[in-house]
Amino acid sequence: MRNIKNILITVCAVLFTGLPVQQLIAAEGGVQVGVLECKVVPGSRVNLLVRSTADVECTYNNQGTVERYAGETGIGLGLDLSFRQDEQMHFAVIAASNDVNPGGHALAGKYVGGELTATAGVGLGAKALIGGGNNNFSLQPLALETNTGLGASGGLSFLYIEKAQ
Repeated sequence: MRNIKNILITVCAVLFTGLPVQQLIAAEGGVQVGVLECKVVPGSRVNLLVRSTADVECTYNNQGTVERYAGETGIGLGLDLSFRQDEQMHFAVIAASNDVNPGGHALAGKYVGGELTATAGVGLGAKALIGGGNNNFSLQPLALETNTGLGASGGLSFLYIEKAQ
């Protein structure tokens, strides 16, 4: 339970203080273990105003070990008035400890958190997600989400990923 508390403190600190992720990770006992890059599958976005979903294909790079994931992302509760294309997300993967299983698809699971996106031609957004089942991972925005289109969205975001077939 203490590890989850540390991850939540780190997420809030990154979102509200703007301090560098590495500085906060060291302070809270978390370890950056890799980078997760996800791309939305073209034509898979379904937007229902208060809920939206899209299929994703993700690649996790942990110091040279590459794992592939597939799943779904979107806003579970909020407002999504956007029509986006070419969506990409990059996350720094933060673990409660450095005891992770490279190559074992340890990131598979459900993540929830906040999202805010604005698009007018070229768009930007940010997400901060925690979860991952028993593995206690946190997904910090490494770079801004990028997309093209029109609109704005915000609310409770989710990412469900599993080992790609």
